[in-house]
Amino acid sequence: MSRIKSVIKRDGSTVDFTPQRITNAIYRAAVAVGGRDKRTAEKLSEKVVNLLEGQTPVGENPTVEQIQDLVEKVLIEEGHAKVAKAYILYRAERARLREQRAERRAEPSSNIPWSKLWRTLDWAVDHKLHTVELLNEKIRKGDLSEIVGASEAFYNEDVENAANHVAERKDTLRMVIIAGPSSSGKTTTTIKLGERLARHHMKLVTLNVDHYFFDLSMHPKDEFGDYDFETPQALDLELINEHLTRMFAGEEVKIPFYDFKSGTRHLDQTPMKLASNEVILIDSLHGLYPDMTRDIPSENKFKLYIEPLLQLKDPDGRYVRWTDIRLIRRMLRDATHRAYDPTKTLLHWHYVRASELRNIIPYVNTTDYIVNSGMPYELPMYKAKLFNEFERWTEDYADDPLRADAFERASRVYELMKTIEPIEDDSIVPENSVIREFIGGSIYEY
Repeated sequence: MSRIKSVIKRDGSTVDFTPQRITNAIYRAAVAVGGRDKRTAEKLSEKVVNLLEGQTPVGENPTVEQIQDLVEKVLIEEGHAKVAKAYILYRAERARLREQRAERRAEPSSNIPWSKLWRTLDWAVDHKLHTVELLNEKIRKGDLSEIVGASEAFYNEDVENAANHVAERKDTLRMVIIAGPSSSGKTTTTIKLGERLARHHMKLVTLNVDHYFFDLSMHPKDEFGDYDFETPQALDLELINEHLTRMFAGEEVKIPFYDFKSGTRHLDQTPMKLASNEVILIDSLHGLYPDMTRDIPSENKFKLYIEPLLQLKDPDGRYVRWTDIRLIRRMLRDATHRAYDPTKTLLHWHYVRASELRNIIPYVNTTDYIVNSGMPYELPMYKAKLFNEFERWTEDYADDPLRADAFERASRVYELMKTIEPIEDDSIVPENSVIREFIGGSIYEY
């Protein structure tokens, strides 16, 4: 038990000192470079704590920066250069992001699909669905059917366009990758794309990369016991890349099987071999991450990105955040399909968002086509389902510094929902809608 009880955060607040956080940070850096030795991470963490206790006068609290400096020092002195580099780079990236926020930079980001956004905004303005006030007015007038119909048509047109782009390259394509952040609508979009490509006589064979997860025991945990599945390093990227390369060379491989109940992977389970007219379909959170398909030539890959690019302004003139839409979607999906408490989804979301910013968003503009899965009518429907929960979360986590991220997100969504007219009856949502992926009742099997 450490004599240090508290640590000072960058914003000046004081929180409990938790040595497990140091262990977790070291292990995460190790995982990023292929290491998975938890015991070594624990020993290195102990060294950091011992040094910290020796350097911190009795009665004083160390700062986050002091702890991070010691982590770097111990990693380097103990000969873990690659892990130290990964930790230093991550720390530098976080510092850069903080500086950008502080300076409120206004220049356009290269990671934002501006052309797609303009088209989406143009559609929203044409249909008078670009502000909460206009959306509320249409709902009160009884124009819900019109909103749903126009929104679904816009999305399906997007999928049709994507399919046409894929078909144009069918002579050279060996793989279609459908990627996007959590709860963007990848599963439904994958099914709809497959339906359309079948009309072009393209035979798609799905490679389920979820079977390439490492054993649960090899995943890092935080001090709350929460596992981080959101990082691409949770997958055996080397094996995925090897299997793809061998299949494209005409070889047969044996796909592993991952047992999610026990959290264990079983190697060499299911034989898979590609025929000359078959194209591999990968639906993956990290499909754009370079290492997953590192050795596959770019001309053999079509990369499709999904995101709810909703262009809707709240009464204060701020655009609704796409990450908040996806957070709500995941809450509903996890509750509907996995009997998972939405509160746990909220508390885990900081992992989701951190991984997206590091491992997904930087590659958005490497894609061949982007599909917008956002529907103007979904937020009014979500209000009817989760408004009371968001109100409760703003109260539960208001004074908990360790749950500051959850409080910030819950408060933002709660304030937005207060301005939106609710839709109580979701029966108007088509059975083949991407929204059904999250609220249930879809004609597709997930």
